[in-house]
Amino acid sequence: MEFDTAVDNLLDAAATDYAQWRARGDYSSANDFDDFRNNIYRDGGRKYLRITKSQGGQQCVWGFVVLADGPKFKCGDILKAASWASPATNKARGNIFEEYDVRWTGPNYL
Repeated sequence: MEFDTAVDNLLDAAATDYAQWRARGDYSSANDFDDFRNNIYRDGGRKYLRITKSQGGQQCVWGFVVLADGPKFKCGDILKAASWASPATNKARGNIFEEYDVRWTGPNYL
């Protein structure tokens, strides 16, 4: 699978989780998936692809995806955010080329 397609699948998984979360409450709408998906963006970097989401006029980091194999992580590893500019590098939360589980709020905790 191509990297960009795998990232699109990751973002779709997050948007699907958001739509399912909204459906459990009394505030669901038919456009929940599209609303979330249209407000989540990729920001390229040298080592990591930063995924940001815009919500209520503010931007926050959803997570990071490793761009190339390195000593600790392999290409496609999903990482939580430690800050706006850097990921948490203690452990990968999954890999976009393998089976993974994410939430609309970000990669799952360990």
